[in-house]
Amino acid sequence: MRVAFQGEAGAFSEQAALDHYGGADPVPRESFEAVFEAVNSQKCDAGIIPVENSLAGSIHQNYDLLMRNDLFIVGEYVLRVRHCLIANPGAEKARIRKAVSHPQALGQCANYLRRNGIEPENGFDTAGSVKALKESGALDAAAIASRRAAEIYGMEILEEGIEDNPENYTRFLAIQREPVVSRGEAKTSIVFTLNNVPGALAAALNLFAEARVNLTKIESRPLQGKPWDYLFYCDFERAAQDPRAEKVLERLGALAPFLRVLGSYPRFQP
Repeated sequence: MRVAFQGEAGAFSEQAALDHYGGADPVPRESFEAVFEAVNSQKCDAGIIPVENSLAGSIHQNYDLLMRNDLFIVGEYVLRVRHCLIANPGAEKARIRKAVSHPQALGQCANYLRRNGIEPENGFDTAGSVKALKESGALDAAAIASRRAAEIYGMEILEEGIEDNPENYTRFLAIQREPVVSRGEAKTSIVFTLNNVPGALAAALNLFAEARVNLTKIESRPLQGKPWDYLFYCDFERAAQDPRAEKVLERLGALAPFLRVLGSYPRFQP
């Protein structure tokens, strides 16, 4: 199975693809848009995208892409993010003056960098920063990325686990062209709009409470072309085919001018 991911070989997204799909053939893409395009065009069987980090919050771009593409969420995976300070062979930690990585990775290691007098520098992505560092041959610079990235590019790990908070997890979604039928421990993701009237959101959320369906996430995003109107993304426990969930979706559909089920899929089990 060919699985598209954003970034270079060694990216955390590649690790998520390998972990979630087992014997997958990960296919790197330059952008999240390119991941969706690869699946839409059938160049890849599936894609894997990050949607939320436990420290940095949601990745809004990918919620927007889920709305704009006719693909389905078929699974989720939660990856423990462990950052390494990576350098060219022969480099010494005491001589490192700057560290290059994705802005989010730099932010997650900000205290470590400050304590060690290392200047952060924005790069395109984590693994790509390791690749660029190897090509430069610099001995006074480092990259922040995964252990796998260091191994792929033959680089040296100066220190591992440099993230400021060890409770650093990223949630990924698997996307494919066709939905899956999920039973048992399932989760469903939906997106909907509401009329801009008092109590509309409260009424919508109350439907889940009345049915004792547990909401695990709600996220609002601007509705393009309609200033100050919003799309609401929700995740809830239960498959869309579950009788309780079916009732909630039926009642929500009567309230919402627009409602779309993005997918029902097995809940991630650590």
